[in-house]
Amino acid sequence: MRYLLWVIKFVLFVLVLSFAVKNTDTVTVRYYLGNEWQAPLIFVLLVSFCAGIAVGIFAGLTQVFRQQREIAALKRKLREINHRGTEITEKTARVIEG
Repeated sequence: MRYLLWVIKFVLFVLVLSFAVKNTDTVTVRYYLGNEWQAPLIFVLLVSFCAGIAVGIFAGLTQVFRQQREIAALKRKLREINHRGTEITEKTARVIEG
């Protein structure tokens, strides 16, 4: 299985490399207000791909941070409930002994 994974990775690398070599033509990216940027097509695609990954990671991280805060609040609540349960058990034991 390990060797199959390496073969798949190598094939994907060769495909991406051949795609990059075939797409070296210069393209013009136009912005608002007449601004332009000229770069090889593969570079523009790579920048776009990396920007998409960054936006996706940022979107995922906001959800992870929200869930971590929620988990911390639930743990606090559970500790309070356990603490109250311990107090009630101790009071009950004193009443029975007493």
